[in-house]
Amino acid sequence: MSNPFYDIIIYPIIYIWPAYVANGAPVIFGRYRQIPLDMGKKIGGKPIFGSHKTVIGLISGLASGFLMAGIESLFIPYMLAVGIALTIGTHFGDLLGSFIKRRIGHKEGARTFILDQYTFLIFALLFAYPFGNLPDIYGIIFLVILTGVLHPLTNLGAHRLKIKKVPW
Repeated sequence: MSNPFYDIIIYPIIYIWPAYVANGAPVIFGRYRQIPLDMGKKIGGKPIFGSHKTVIGLISGLASGFLMAGIESLFIPYMLAVGIALTIGTHFGDLLGSFIKRRIGHKEGARTFILDQYTFLIFALLFAYPFGNLPDIYGIIFLVILTGVLHPLTNLGAHRLKIKKVPW
C-alpha cells in the first residue's frame, strides 16, 4: 500500500532536488569571475544567452547537481543517473530560456514568467524521463506548484541578500 503523502510530496522533492540545487548554484557562484558563457557572441545582433549566463555559473550548477545526485544515490541508487540527467536538463532548459528571451528582445534580467520559472523544470524532467522513476502525475503537479512558489521566493531572498540584482 502506498503512502499518498510520500508519493505526492516527499518523493517528488527528493527526486527533483538535484535540479533545484543545479538551478540555484549559479546564482551563488556565477557572480564570481563573470566570463559570459557565450563569450559576448551574437546572433542577428542579439546576444546568444547574455552576460548573466557565465562559465562559472554553468560549472558550479553542473558540479552542485552532480554532487547532489551522488549523495542521493547513496540512499537511492538509481538517483545517480536520474540526478545527472536532471542537472543537465536543468541547464539546457535555463540556457534555452535565455536564448529565447534574447531572440524575442527581452533584456538580461527582464522578467518573463514561464521562461524564468519553468523551462529548467520542464527540461530537467524531460531529460530524466528515459531513466524512469518519475513521480506520478500528482507528484509532477505538486512540483509545478512548488516551483511556482519557491522560484520567486528564493529569487527575492537572493535579491535581499544582494546576491541577485533583480528580485525575480
